[in-house]
Amino acid sequence: MIDEVHDPGDDPRGRVMEQRISLVTLGVADVARARAFYERLGWRGQEVEETVFFQAGGLALVLWGRDKLAADAGVPDGSGFGGMTLAQNVRSRGEVDDLLAVAADAGAEVTRPARETFYGGYAGCFADPDGHVWEIAWNPGFPLADDGSLTVPDFGRGADEVEAGNTPE
Repeated sequence: MIDEVHDPGDDPRGRVMEQRISLVTLGVADVARARAFYERLGWRGQEVEETVFFQAGGLALVLWGRDKLAADAGVPDGSGFGGMTLAQNVRSRGEVDDLLAVAADAGAEVTRPARETFYGGYAGCFADPDGHVWEIAWNPGFPLADDGSLTVPDFGRGADEVEAGNTPE
């Protein structure tokens, strides 16, 4: 039997979350080891502030220290945290607050209320009923296309530096 599908247009407040993913962040024990693995697969990434970004079609795969990811998501490492977050980047700060409210209304637990970020953006996190963590973020440095796809920006280093693995200290 097929359950009735909720039409987002039925929300009287007009607030809905677009059906897309901007980033998948993997919490890893060793960022350098994980980067080397993906580069051996033929992927090319950029590292900035101990975080590696790989363009993957219209979204990005991100490698970040597992402990840092758990702390940023507002959840304890272990105790069910799978070491991965999904993210949806949005077009404005206000959308972050709106979507966190939509998620809470839908039954999510807000694990980190929206706040200013170290990269000049604004973001918050929620966990769905099964504990999967989503970050909702406005990041002025990550442009979104009209269809919502994300393009990882050039972080200002030459390709030879990126391929050589030179990273800022």
